[in-house]
Amino acid sequence: MGVVKNEDDALDAVQEAFVKVHKNIHKFQGSSSFYTWLYRIVMNVSIDHFRRSSRRKNLDFDERALHEESEVAGDGALVPRVTNANPGKAALRRELGVAIQGALQELPEHHRAVIVLREIEGMSYEEMAEALEVPKGTVMSRLFHARKKMQAALAPYLSGEAVSED
Repeated sequence: MGVVKNEDDALDAVQEAFVKVHKNIHKFQGSSSFYTWLYRIVMNVSIDHFRRSSRRKNLDFDERALHEESEVAGDGALVPRVTNANPGKAALRRELGVAIQGALQELPEHHRAVIVLREIEGMSYEEMAEALEVPKGTVMSRLFHARKKMQAALAPYLSGEAVSED
């Protein structure tokens, strides 16, 4: 989900990755853990899937967000979900979520990958280095630069300028 940004695409990517694992299990050498080998395949397939889907222009992001933030009522009409009693905080949370997604999308793929692996998946630097097939120092450098770019993109939220009074 962190790479492809769409549940259906994520399921497709995982399915494709497991098919590749099944077909290539004989190539697993055991020099790294099975988890790392599997994760590298899933990440590579996810990145490829993301590249393919980004070439297609499906829906505008705002239109997708509208559909994701709504649910279908009994008569088929889209009705906003009530997730919080404070609409100001709910709007700010939604705005922050959109800002984070936008900032992630603006990152180069190699920076987005390290942010997702470290901050979302919780992988260690060593695991990330194995999964991405780069030295640990490269992972640390990419993560440093990715965090700096995210901080710059989200500066209004970090400084409190976008914080609700409620």
